[in-house]
Order: sequence, then C-alpha cells, then structure tokens
Amino acid sequence: MTKPVIGFVGLTHLGLNSALASAAKGFQTIGWDDAPGLVDRLNAAVIPINEPDFDDLFAANRTRLQFTADMSGLSSCDVIYVAIDVPTDDEGNSDLTPVADLLDRLAAHASPSSTIVILSQVAPGFSRSMQAKFPVLVYQVETLVFGRAVERAMKPERFIVGLADPSTGLPAAMDTFLRSFDCPLLPMRYESAELCKIAINCFLVASVSTTNALSNVCEKIGAEWNEIAPALRLDARIGPYAYLKPGLGISGGNLERDLKNVVDMADAAGVDAGPIQEYRRFSVHSKDWVKDRLNEAFGNAPVDKTIGVLGLAYKENTHSTKNSPALRLIEGLGGYNTRVFDPVVSGSVAPGCIPTDGIEACVEGCDAVCIMTPWDAFKDLDMVMLAERMAGKLLIDPYGLVDRSDSSRAGFTHLVRGVPQN
Repeated sequence: MTKPVIGFVGLTHLGLNSALASAAKGFQTIGWDDAPGLVDRLNAAVIPINEPDFDDLFAANRTRLQFTADMSGLSSCDVIYVAIDVPTDDEGNSDLTPVADLLDRLAAHASPSSTIVILSQVAPGFSRSMQAKFPVLVYQVETLVFGRAVERAMKPERFIVGLADPSTGLPAAMDTFLRSFDCPLLPMRYESAELCKIAINCFLVASVSTTNALSNVCEKIGAEWNEIAPALRLDARIGPYAYLKPGLGISGGNLERDLKNVVDMADAAGVDAGPIQEYRRFSVHSKDWVKDRLNEAFGNAPVDKTIGVLGLAYKENTHSTKNSPALRLIEGLGGYNTRVFDPVVSGSVAPGCIPTDGIEACVEGCDAVCIMTPWDAFKDLDMVMLAERMAGKLLIDPYGLVDRSDSSRAGFTHLVRGVPQN
C-alpha cells in the first residue's frame, strides 16, 4: 500500500516539529505557510526555531520535506493538519478567528478525499462548528512541549483524536499515519477531545502550583523541598514524571489559556471552578518570588543597585518569552539598573535594561544576580568569577541550578526556592 502524503498548514513551532516527525516516519510531507520568506529559508535548510535534535533530524529527512507558499500544493495530500498558533492576550483569552479563516481558505484547495485535522488547540464546540466545511474533519490533541518538541513529536505517549462520531473509526489514511508511531490511539467525540487537552493542562497546573505552595512553606520552617520530592516520585498515585520542581509559576501561554477557558466555561454553565481560579492567582504570585527576595534585600527599587538577569526565555531550550517570569521581573525593577543575558533570546526584547553578550558582561558590577531561566549554561557558573566581577554577593537561583557548597565557599547569600535561607 502506498503511504499517504501528509500536509501541514502553518509552519509554526508546532507545525514544523510535527512535519519533521512525519518525514522521519517515512511519509512524504508538505508544509505550507503564507510567509514566502519563511518558506524560502526552510527550503534552503535555514532553521527558524531552537529545539534539541531538530537540525540533525531535519538534515537526515530533507528529501521527504517540501515547503510551499502556494496552498494548491496541498491538493495531493491525503491528510492535512492545521497547525497555526492560536493568539492569546495577557488574560489568556483565545482568538480562534485565524483558525476559522484558514479552514475557509483550505476548503477551496484541499482534495474532497483529504482528511482535515485541526491540530491547533481550540475550545470545546469549535470543531463541530467547522464540521460542515469538509467531508471529513478531525480534531487531534497536540502534545507540543517547548524544549522537548522533537522528542514529543517522535515518541508521543498517545494520540487523542476527536471525531464527529467516534463509532465510525478513524479515516484510513490517518489511521495508517498515526499507527506508524506505535502508541495508543484514543478516539472520542470532538467535545471530549477538546476538553481532554484542557483537563491535562489543568492537572499539570495543579502539580506545579502545589509544588510552589509547599516550597514556600519549606523556606519558612526549615524543610527542603528537594528532600521531599523523591518520596513523592515513588508514590504510584503521583509518579516519577510529576512536575515537582519548584519554579516561577506557569508561563508560555498554553496553560494560562486553558485555565481561562475552564473559568469561562464554568461561568457560562453556572458551576463553580474555584480551584482553577485560585491556580491563576497563585501563578501570578509565584512569578514575583524573585522580586520579593530583592525587595527583602534592598528595599523597593533603590536607584543605586544593579541587578543581573540571566535568562529571558520562559524556560530552557526555547526562544519563546510568552509570559516569561524574567520579563515580568524586569518590568517591575524600574528603580534598579538592570543588565540581561540569554544564550538564545536577544536582550533587546526586554526594554529598560542593558543587553549584554555573555555571562561575565552581564554580572559585571551587579549587587545581585538572578537566574530566571534554567539553561544548562547557567548550571556551571564560575563562582570565583562572579565574586570577582560582582559588587555584591547575592545570588537568587529559584530553580536551584548552582551547587550551594560552591556558592557558600565563595561567600554568597544563595537563595533557592523551597530551601530555607542559611
């Protein structure tokens, strides 16, 4: 049997990693975007995203990847995924208009025999409202995790697929494609699949928020969270992969969007979503953990203090700064002199501070240094160099990247989330 041809509409982070996995599984893959410059760069093998292993896998599967700005080029595809980003505002509200508009355009170019798959995350009810545009429309839950996108695309835990009527089964071409990944397939009705994605994110938020709340308690009573977490990972009801690393709230946009979606759905249905509302509030509070430590040390934004900020991305192994704790911190440091460095993100995205080109330049003359993104490059900070270049001895390290014995020998006050201050 000839393998189906797979198409991707929208060469976003999601679209590119999904298309790469398709090609790596041996399928001819066509990616479309209406940005000709982006298409030209991809056809020239100029990669616009930062993901571990992406470049090597792209080079190894280049012959099965085709990129075009002409939507008619998708007419040969048996399965076409719509993978554009869904814009969200600062409150987590989604704008699904671009997805609906793109589906209208796609209806004029796709073959009537093609299976159209919405991979962009949409609210419950959206897929069914679009069903009449195509002979076969499917919704599939995306599993993108920035910084682990290639791994997640190549080795998915399962595929959650929404259908108009799950009793009909998956379309043949899509079934062939998904079964090549050798993972469980979970067909369900549209609305269940759409809500399933939101449910997954709500449970992740619960784990993140509980970890951060208990870390706050640890700091005050003499307990250390990193001693407690291994016991939780051995509990089968929680598990080895639970989100038990203290951090600075939820960022990136997707989780915030889903919390907002749940609150809106609950309000519309007249039911109580109290815990979800509290997760939203507590996440904002968690983002201010570093600023609170600075204010405890120096008061409210003294003009004679210089702060070094290491990391601008909202997490490691990504260039995204969506709802980044670092940018929120910088915005709140109006009275400080602020220097910034990130190995991937340009310092120019953080107005009101001094961009630098490396760690040493960033920490020069600083009274305190704050590690805001847990990049590997920051794990092995030379504490002797920091002591020589900095004006002060305060290291704020919410993720606990730096070895505390090294910082102690260099004379630093080293603040870690979930660890009492010595």
